[in-house]
Amino acid sequence: YFSNSLHCISRLYSVSLWLQCPAVTAHLHTSTVLNEYQKLRAERLLFDITLVVDGGQFPAHKSLLACSSDYFKLLFKDYTRESKANIICLDVLSAVGLQHILDFIYTSWLSLSPETLEDTLEAASYLQVTEAIQLCSHYMINNLTLETCCFFANVASKFGLGDAFSAANSYISNNLSKLQTIEQLQLNPESMTEIVSSEEIPNVKEVSLLVLVLEWLKSMRLPTSHSNTLLSKIRYGLIPVEDLTNLYSKNQFLQTAQVKRLILKAMDYHSLINQQPLLQCKQTTLRNQRKQVVLLGGGTARDGLVSEVLAFDLYTKKCRPITELKRKVQNHCACVVGNFLYVLGGEVQQTNTTEKIAIMPVTNKVCRYDPRFNKWTETASMLEKRSRFSCCVIEENIFAIGGKEAVDSPLSSVEVYDINTNKWEKVRDLPQKMNGHASTVYKDTIYVSGGMHEDHTESSKDVYSFNLHDGLWKKQASMFIARYGHKMATIQQKIFTFLGMYEPYCDIERYDPEQNQWTRLRPLLYDRFCYGMACIDNTVLLVGGKKWQNSQEIPTQNIIEYDEKNDAWSEICRLPRPLYGLQCAVLQLPEVGKKELSKYRHSGVKDGLLPLFTGFPLSR
Repeated sequence: YFSNSLHCISRLYSVSLWLQCPAVTAHLHTSTVLNEYQKLRAERLLFDITLVVDGGQFPAHKSLLACSSDYFKLLFKDYTRESKANIICLDVLSAVGLQHILDFIYTSWLSLSPETLEDTLEAASYLQVTEAIQLCSHYMINNLTLETCCFFANVASKFGLGDAFSAANSYISNNLSKLQTIEQLQLNPESMTEIVSSEEIPNVKEVSLLVLVLEWLKSMRLPTSHSNTLLSKIRYGLIPVEDLTNLYSKNQFLQTAQVKRLILKAMDYHSLINQQPLLQCKQTTLRNQRKQVVLLGGGTARDGLVSEVLAFDLYTKKCRPITELKRKVQNHCACVVGNFLYVLGGEVQQTNTTEKIAIMPVTNKVCRYDPRFNKWTETASMLEKRSRFSCCVIEENIFAIGGKEAVDSPLSSVEVYDINTNKWEKVRDLPQKMNGHASTVYKDTIYVSGGMHEDHTESSKDVYSFNLHDGLWKKQASMFIARYGHKMATIQQKIFTFLGMYEPYCDIERYDPEQNQWTRLRPLLYDRFCYGMACIDNTVLLVGGKKWQNSQEIPTQNIIEYDEKNDAWSEICRLPRPLYGLQCAVLQLPEVGKKELSKYRHSGVKDGLLPLFTGFPLSR
């Protein structure tokens, strides 16, 4: 039961009368008058109108009807014929609906159920009882379930209840994975269009969504323009080529000129494997907008280097496995372009079969991960093998900076990867050889700090900048603290440097690129090195790593968060296991249901890299 305690009976009294009474007294007076009307109705006294519906008669009081319903208020005006009538036929309504609305008018309580909802709304809308319509809307919003959501969406669409309509459609989008049958989805076209347009459809693959829409279209008789509008909301770039080709050949809905153009565009996208990060659009964007931190590489004290890649959700504070690296690696780099993850270089774990010991050669290999299809692709290798280097992205070009080619071979070289051509080429070298440094980007300028330079055994305070347009390295103001194995990040127009591998472990500095000036900040209480770092929504996370304890390196398991506004740190959760030497990146990832997660754990991606595309059977 839903109640409107301050019922429209208040219209019977002048504003001046209300102003003469305290609020509580006025409310009691309103309730008393309404109660008296209920008594008159129960005793069948002073009725002056009878409403006739479906042969049934409903006696009532004109004054109360006029105060509660705009329809009756106009009907009983002096100049209307009905104002003198004692009987009025309302055959357009149902007896059930009218009974519920009359009960509401007399009691301010509205009895609702899915069985009576539509009749009640029909009567409330026709008689223009606004408060009853609002209560019906609230009822639907507060009682959405798998059994009622589609029905409520249809009812809300029919009666133009915007809030209930949006709430029902949102509920259906979030629970579509549990409603994937046509019998359950007897939906109106407006709801289906809004659902397919949604940015969040958890645990539903795009191909499953397309199949569902095609089945729904078969059960409807819509104009071609309507079906084209609906099908244009599908993100064809997220559907595997084989499925897309198969569905196209079997469904006329997909063969209209408008939809075919979208499918051909998706086919072109799939064929241009190397250029895919540069071809991102709505059709290739994952529907899950919430970004997650990806943890890759490094290892544990117990198991050595690990191949499992984890995703950390900042909101749920949970980790889950998403894929496996092609190669176990440490001292590597990672970056993201177009929501594709690139893993560059590092030291790769191999086993010397003769001596049966692990060796760690440096590699120049580069792999790219596509979260849309959970696939790895081998891209062009760097020109030089690199470990303990840094990388960054400017204008969708990836820069690999310095590092080591071997234990005693530091590098000054810098190379850039052109995604469009899938080629690396050299650019101007660093002013000196360095490794263990860090880099970040501010306004299309690369900033490099610290590390160990050639012929030096101590960490450096030096900072250099490189602008892509003039191609020159320039020395900037030095840090206060010499650093090695540290991290840099750009946050709110400032550059931060965090921690380092050698003393002091806990110092943090902030750099103003416009003023070329460093400021020391409050030190971190947790000492940390060999950690991973990610910046997500202007939040800095330091993940895992090592700390010193009793003159020993101890792996850590916690994730700590930096509050830039308050210059403060806090521990937010712990990893499933201690992890160090890892890299972090921020990606949009598809929601993974229990079935998909189980499938990953059993099959993984160990069968190899994504094969090159060979062609499409779809004619143009």
